[in-house]
Amino acid sequence: MINQIKPKRYVYTYACHEDERELCQLEMRSFLGMNQNESKVESERKIPLNRSPFVKERLDVLLEAESLKRLLQMIKDAEIIETTYKVLFIQNEDQGESGKVGFNERRTIEREIGSTIVGTVDLLNPSILLGVMKHHNRWLLGYYHKSKAIWLTHQKKPNNYSTALSTRLARAIVNIAIPLPNGIKAIDPCCGIGTVLIEALSMDIHIVGRDINPLVLPGARENIAHFGYHTEVILGNICDVSANYDVALIDMPYNLCSVITTQEKLKMIQSARRFAQKAVIVTVEPMDSVVSAAGFEIVDRCVVKKGSFKREILVCE
Repeated sequence: MINQIKPKRYVYTYACHEDERELCQLEMRSFLGMNQNESKVESERKIPLNRSPFVKERLDVLLEAESLKRLLQMIKDAEIIETTYKVLFIQNEDQGESGKVGFNERRTIEREIGSTIVGTVDLLNPSILLGVMKHHNRWLLGYYHKSKAIWLTHQKKPNNYSTALSTRLARAIVNIAIPLPNGIKAIDPCCGIGTVLIEALSMDIHIVGRDINPLVLPGARENIAHFGYHTEVILGNICDVSANYDVALIDMPYNLCSVITTQEKLKMIQSARRFAQKAVIVTVEPMDSVVSAAGFEIVDRCVVKKGSFKREILVCE
């Protein structure tokens, strides 16, 4: 039975715009501990589906072989049995045009594997999807999963703020800050309209919010409730946080109404250093000296572009 075979590793397909490449790679480093330039990443770590805004597919590898013929024999030997199933060939874009498998050949491979499995092919509503692909000169077969862009639904919230992070960027920042959420307590002490809070809450992360601006908090609370989420969002200065947290996610104020001095920035980050072991800081201005003076060390970073506008993401511990 196929359910008696445990996945050996996982292959992720991801895609991003050139302006987001550094952000995507930083997220991959946070999740998988590696940097990859290919569009497919292989790892023994399992990323929950739908967390990353960049991961499109995941193959839970069950069998692998040096040739398609050997893979078919392994399927027979494993006596794979499924009630209803569908086999999909996953094209490897990293191989270039010369290495791509044509449509007719892909369908032939799907039929060969499908006919080796004991069960019923169901192209419309199968009980499982099986993926087959050639990756790094090896043939892989496993459970196939396609991600859903949950963050897209969060774009349609009741209240918006002109300088708020995009939901896509906010989701990636949450993943960079909290790749493993079990037991983690997080805070967004400058939560604004609640974009980061919503992305974290949608991934079952324990997070609370606060902001010094009383005008944005009703909108933040309404946005969170709109999607059926619940958390504490209070009025308060970052300097007045008294509880301790594992990580703080800080989008530094930067619009014309929120101009702050270097000394005020230092005070903010010093406060974060007091109540959080780790901080992920989003800034449009250089912050290295401030972060260092506050007692944090920048352990990773990236730049995110949108036209000529740039944000820097700093991972601080």
